[in-house]
Amino acid sequence: MRAVCLLLWITGIVMTAACVVLGLLVAWPWYFGLILAAPFALVGTWDRFQPHHSILRNYPILGHLRFFFESIRPEMMQYFVETDTEGRPYNRVVRSVVYERAKNVEGVKPFGTELDVYDSEYQFITHSIAPKPESDGDFRVTVGNHQCSKPYSASILNISAMSFGALSPNALEALNKGAKMGGFYHDTGEGGCSPYHQKHGGDLVWEIGSGYFGCRDKEGNFEPSLFQETSQLEQIKMVEIKVSQGAKAGHGGVLPGPKVNAEIAAVRKVPQGEDCISPAYHTAFTTPIELLEFTAKLRDLSGGKPAGFKMCIGRPYEFAAICKAMIETEIYPDFIVIDGAEGGTGAGPEEFLDHMGVPLTEGLLFAQNALVGAGVRDHLKIACSAKIATAFDIASRMAMGADWCNAARAFMFAVGCIQAERCHTNTCPVGVATQDKRLFRGLVIPDKAKRVHMYHRNTLEALSQVVAAAGLEHPDELTPDHISRRVSPTDVRNYSSIYEFLQPGELKEGGGGERWQKVWAQADASTFDCK
Repeated sequence: MRAVCLLLWITGIVMTAACVVLGLLVAWPWYFGLILAAPFALVGTWDRFQPHHSILRNYPILGHLRFFFESIRPEMMQYFVETDTEGRPYNRVVRSVVYERAKNVEGVKPFGTELDVYDSEYQFITHSIAPKPESDGDFRVTVGNHQCSKPYSASILNISAMSFGALSPNALEALNKGAKMGGFYHDTGEGGCSPYHQKHGGDLVWEIGSGYFGCRDKEGNFEPSLFQETSQLEQIKMVEIKVSQGAKAGHGGVLPGPKVNAEIAAVRKVPQGEDCISPAYHTAFTTPIELLEFTAKLRDLSGGKPAGFKMCIGRPYEFAAICKAMIETEIYPDFIVIDGAEGGTGAGPEEFLDHMGVPLTEGLLFAQNALVGAGVRDHLKIACSAKIATAFDIASRMAMGADWCNAARAFMFAVGCIQAERCHTNTCPVGVATQDKRLFRGLVIPDKAKRVHMYHRNTLEALSQVVAAAGLEHPDELTPDHISRRVSPTDVRNYSSIYEFLQPGELKEGGGGERWQKVWAQADASTFDCK
């Protein structure tokens, strides 16, 4: 192979020289030979003497094939190698379900399941011999406790946080228009409440991150007057503080200066052309009590709209400290969103994506138990997010204690995402995760908005069928007894026998067992540090 590469390079040099000489001495048409010969000579020479790639130095010209095939490896794997159930982070089965529901294609399959029902990860819902009639699928939950004057009726499936800057203007418009058509909410993400979020009038949840984009002063601190001005827009129904996110729990972010155009700068209230920094920590609060006070402040400034926060569970005693702070101050958020470590629309370092934060199952169960055990669960609602795509995903999470679910990547699929995994490169081939006008022009807003609406509607219709088959009328009747999991080739158990569930007020009364009491003893309402 090396000999072939060197021969191509040398041949290119010789032919180039020959074409130049013949063109000068015989006739100008010989110059046309340069079109074929010169590229081999130039590329080969560059490859042989550049200092960066050993492969190209040793295998000029043909060495580029290695980099070409490496660049298309993900596509080759996805299209030709993977089975329908192998792909990550979403396999073809799940992606196809979303695509079909978004296109309103009949969602039935022939010849039985492709899943291995004897695999240790297999889960299922226990059905009833006496199923109930199906409902219309418009399942809703009222968000807002006694400290909230403007409660909101939310769908149990909504669009999770994705920022302007991360997603294209056309993608945001399509998502919000679809939310308007379907009567569910659209979380803005931490990048501010952009005109594209607002254009079509769909319900919004305004997410406030550590950068306080859209409500910050010149030093990057929270600015109450700017928050109050925007939060009282009729379209904004709730306010959410982003404490942390599953994709990169405990990590901030930087939008490079060249990407901060005039439009993004205006929305985020940051200087144009300068790096837009989202710190890893908040400056508006530093303790559990201050977090609750900040939540109450946002609720008041918004005119009494529901306020809460989103977080990926990390150190257990920190969340327990928030529960203790609720008991001590009697300030309750209207909702808490638990994000799982398997969440993924936010790009982050590989170590954070793969090994930081608690996965959704354990995070949701811990939050549910801590709030129940502290005796404060009745004062607030719990939502969850991370790899929610199908009716079973919603049902299983609600059986664990969630009141509703949010989805991000599933709605990205609905507007055309093909899981190219180029979200961070500004080269998304379908115009979803890019600010390149040449790419996002291909995303037609009316068509994709309809798909967003249809995906939501058809998924909740599927959930209605599942709930009815389980002998229930509403997903909020699902309990851990309704979901079963194979834990070994010969043992199947329901969630109530696999996972631990505390009783109301058990932690305050000294119960819960040694593990829980250790966590409770370590928690302090006045600090996030271990007591």
